Amino acid sequence: MPSSTANFPMPASRPSRLWPTSSAVPAAEPVAPFADSELSDLFDRFSAEPALVLAVSGGPDSMGMMAAAARWRAALGSGPVLHVASVDHGLRAASADECAAVMQSATALGLEAATLAWTGDKPSAGLQEAARAARYSLLADHARTVGARLVMTAHTITDQAETVMMRLTRGSGPLGLKAMAAESPRDGVVIVRPFLWERGERLAATAEAQGLTPVLDPSNADDRFARVRMRKLLAALEGEGLDAERLAILAGRMRMVDEALRHGASALAEASRMASIVPGAQVFDATKWRDQPLATIQMLLSIALAEAGDPAIAERLDAIEMLSGTILMAIDGHMAHRETLRGALISVTPEGRVIIAREPPRRAGGIAAPPQGSIDASGS
Repeated sequence: MPSSTANFPMPASRPSRLWPTSSAVPAAEPVAPFADSELSDLFDRFSAEPALVLAVSGGPDSMGMMAAAARWRAALGSGPVLHVASVDHGLRAASADECAAVMQSATALGLEAATLAWTGDKPSAGLQEAARAARYSLLADHARTVGARLVMTAHTITDQAETVMMRLTRGSGPLGLKAMAAESPRDGVVIVRPFLWERGERLAATAEAQGLTPVLDPSNADDRFARVRMRKLLAALEGEGLDAERLAILAGRMRMVDEALRHGASALAEASRMASIVPGAQVFDATKWRDQPLATIQMLLSIALAEAGDPAIAERLDAIEMLSGTILMAIDGHMAHRETLRGALISVTPEGRVIIAREPPRRAGGIAAPPQGSIDASGS
């Protein structure tokens, strides 16, 4: 039986902090820059790195992160070389000037600095998602160029809360509601978010204390963007007690739920996996799923589908719920079933085998080509 660890990875480590300590997000506190002792708490775990890439857009949060990191590195006396990277997406006329302002501020702090340009054609649909993917790809490439394995962002507790709100509106389950992690692998590097439990106002105060002037992006006030609308909704909900801290705590709790479900899904995948000679296909004896918790089955499906098709499917619990119900009904009725979902092809045999593979390319006339190879559904 093939090992399931590649497709169903277990959590590598527990997060260092799932929700804020009593002092992390105080209910009422004068906005002050980060103290040196706080910077040590935030950054000392990076002191052995040869280099760090700081993703700086020029906004108040990222400029505060740059100021904080520069101050920490200067006090340290040795440690990683700090490389500031600002991505010019080329979507606004002022973007080049904004990146130039970041370069000037970084140089004044004695930091290495580079502007990374997103060139080529831009999509007419899904522009924000494409820009985000391009940004992280450029940052990862730059990190490899300068010998860094970590890219630091200035995401704050407000960003975390907005992410939770956005995913709630999309019908996410625990996998989506756990939102951003303090550390997450992406494009061959690790994205680190040391300010995930801190308020953006403190980063802005840190930038101001160091004489840095942030760039004010007009898109941050544009209601056409979902994140802007969520920010305004969150401000309205704070009066009812649903503030950024509570939403971030929810994300931390969902991370624990997600971890437990992944353990269960990994064990179920191992117990039900069957051999396949179709490249990339995953085959399961789903008759072994009958007595399992539905949430465990849905987690197994979400992980398998994310690998076979669109990784974003894992955030759409409503689609996974419908699929799991369809599969279980087909198994109980000894019926065949076949459907596609976000780039994945799902097949159920009358014997209760579930086969998940990448959706094959379509032939002329819109008919999907059959996958190469065949499924061994006789056992593992």
